[in-house]
Order: sequence, then C-alpha cells, then structure tokens
Amino acid sequence: MSTLRFLKGHGTENDFVIVPDPDGALDLSAARVAALCDRRAGIGADGMLRVVRSAKDPAAAHMAGEAEWFMDYRNADGSIAEMCGNGARVFARYLVESGEAAPGDLRIATRGGVRAVHVPEGGGDVTVGMGAARLPGPDGIAVTLPDGSVHAAVNVNMGNPHAVVFVADLDDAGDLLTAPAIAPATAYPEGANVEFVVDRAPRHVAMRVHERGSGETRSCGTGACAVMVASARRDAAALPATYTVDVPGGRLVITEHPDGAVDMTGPAVILAEGEVDLDRLPAGHA
Repeated sequence: MSTLRFLKGHGTENDFVIVPDPDGALDLSAARVAALCDRRAGIGADGMLRVVRSAKDPAAAHMAGEAEWFMDYRNADGSIAEMCGNGARVFARYLVESGEAAPGDLRIATRGGVRAVHVPEGGGDVTVGMGAARLPGPDGIAVTLPDGSVHAAVNVNMGNPHAVVFVADLDDAGDLLTAPAIAPATAYPEGANVEFVVDRAPRHVAMRVHERGSGETRSCGTGACAVMVASARRDAAALPATYTVDVPGGRLVITEHPDGAVDMTGPAVILAEGEVDLDRLPAGHA
C-alpha cells in the first residue's frame, strides 16, 4: 500500500482526514495516522475518520445490526477516541455525498455507541443525537491555569471525558498547546478534554478547548455538548433547554431533552479529495 485515497472535511473548522475503507482492508498504525494528520509534513487535520462497514471491523461488529457504517475515529496523534461529535456530522455528510447513504435519518456506529444523525436533503446543518450526558463526579476536580490560578471543573462524560471550567475571560486558558493540569489525576485515568467557558448572553456561551491527543482545536462537538450540560446544571435550567455554543470555528446549537438525550446541530463540509503517497510521509511515521 503506497497510495491512499482520502477526503478532507470539517465541522466548525474541526477538520478531519476521511479515509474510505468499506471492507476493512486497511491497517493504519497510530504513527501513520499521526503522519497523515501532521500539518506540515502530511495532509493536516485534528483527527482521522476511517469509514468502514460495521460488520467488517471487530470493534463494531456487535453494532452491525443497528448501523451499517462504523466511524473509526483517531486523534491527531494516532490515539483512539471514543466519540467525536463534529466528526460524526462530517462522517454522515460523507456517507450521503458519496451515495453510501440516503439523506434524512441514518445511524452510525462509534466506540461511544450507535448515534442517530439527520442529514437534510439539499444541504444545511446536520443534527446528531449525542446520547445522554453522565456527570460521574467526583466533586473537587480542579484545573490549574498557566498563571497558576486553580479553578473548579465539572466532570461531564459524553462518551468521552470532559472537564468543564467556567472562567472570566477565554484568554485565561493560555495557548492550550499542552494539556492543562487536572487534579486529582484519578478522576481521568485516560486523560480528558478540557473546555474553558464564558457567558455571552442568557443560554449563550463561548468556549475554547484542549482536546486530548490533539491540542487546542477550533471546535469540539462532544465538548460543546459537555459545556451545554454543565451550563444548564449551573443555571438550573428546566428541560428541554437549548443553548448556543460559540467555538473559535463557528457556532453549534445544543439541546438537552427531558429524557437526558442531547442533540447537536451544526455545519458539516466535505471540501477536497485526492490521493497521498504514503512513501513520502516522514520516515519516522512508518
């Protein structure tokens, strides 16, 4: 395998290399995924979406009866992530634009479970059902900012782990190139995405995020959902509740329903496709 077909897409500027692999024939190592996502020596992306039939991947075969397609999502460093909300919208857009699925309602398998997605005919924003949030605790989680100040964080799990921190100014978070320090470490044994949040208006917040394995990104869909849930709990909002969440790359609209289900709506764009010569990737990314 020296040539790999790929596409490039983004959701609120959270960008992805999309690799069609319907029959599960590809074996992409973490190092090779990292090389593809490298912004200088590769294609460049916050992560990779491998498009594979659920029945053809051991990680998703048990979901094949509910969802034909599995979103094998990898972070920019090649590590595996349980779920990616922006990625799910882009993944569904790809399925529709490639003819693998019809517009309307479809279901996709992820490591965080099966997700329902609505892709409107003729374009427009995509809605993905993110499942219910969990707030597993413990209380007393703290995030240390670059200036040494310590802020309380809310532990929200959206299929992957988040620490949500309310701050006075988004610049307080620093450059977010490295993961903020979280204590106690036992609260997130596999690391966490960390969101910093400010209020803009009633039920309207803005955020920045450090994504585990990727650094600061322009958007994080599961993070925006975690932020909405944490904000609704802080505000004692009655359900259903809808919040607008601004991210550096755009805007998402998040609704939490009385049964706990969370829906996220936002753009999803496929913008390019081509082939990459894997032999030209850096030798260190074999």
